[in-house]
Amino acid sequence: MAMASADNELTHDFRFFKVYKDGRIDMKITYSETIPPSDDPATGVRCKDVTISTEPQVSVRIFLPKLHNLDQKIPLLFYIHGGGFSIMSASSPQYDSYCKSLAAESNFMIVSVEYGLFPTRPIPACYDDSWAALQWVASHVNGSGPEKWLNDHADFEKVFVGGDSAGGNISHTLAYRVGAIGLPAGVKLVGAILVHPYFGGSEDDHMWLYMCPSGSGLDDPRMNPPLEDIAKLGCEKLLIFVAEKDHLNMPGKNYFDKLKKSGWKGSCELVENEKEEHCFHLLRPNCNDAVELQKKIVSFLKQD
Repeated sequence: MAMASADNELTHDFRFFKVYKDGRIDMKITYSETIPPSDDPATGVRCKDVTISTEPQVSVRIFLPKLHNLDQKIPLLFYIHGGGFSIMSASSPQYDSYCKSLAAESNFMIVSVEYGLFPTRPIPACYDDSWAALQWVASHVNGSGPEKWLNDHADFEKVFVGGDSAGGNISHTLAYRVGAIGLPAGVKLVGAILVHPYFGGSEDDHMWLYMCPSGSGLDDPRMNPPLEDIAKLGCEKLLIFVAEKDHLNMPGKNYFDKLKKSGWKGSCELVENEKEEHCFHLLRPNCNDAVELQKKIVSFLKQD
């Protein structure tokens, strides 16, 4: 009995999960519902899932808007879902619906990545999988990749990355890697969209560190990007959203402030939604603020 009591002793109580002395992890929040890819007859958006690798397991869900002609080339948004690095999916109903709506309104092809989640695959799996998927997308630049939709219809001179919450954080890291490492010739990362990004400076800092056994502490550059990393962002413009009632409001604003001090040569806009909570646009996609947020994203994507 004493042994059982010791095993049930909590060592960590984080926002998304609890950790017990015996190493067990109890997820507080689970969103396991997923839906298969399906076309949307109302908007003409088509959808398919494509496996990139099986070891590790990485896939993408691709959304292709209605085309005016079979030879049409359209810009591409590489999208990274949120969920605290531990829940949600590219095939979650919320993200499937959101990407379909965004593809229809923007006339962008959207590639939504399915990356490894904690605890099955601790951080940095999310970063490595997303980078591998972006490189896979870029490998189609000469029209000879394995995925026909990308070969036939992607305009690789107009590529964007974006995501919300954890996906906003990963979007920053991808933009940094593009600046530091690069993408194949002919592929241009134009901009990045960070919606309520998960950066350091909140009560969730130690949760991120627990999920990342190889992390380097509170100043880990993936959680708390330094000025020198921000200065290397490999895109020319950024759009950042924060929500007034979001616990990640200040980390998002701090990132924007660091961006202005970093010497990065691009342009950036910060948008704050008053009286709104974290990722409200996914929870209430038809509310006025969510509609305006999407219009702002579409305008950012289509602006030359």
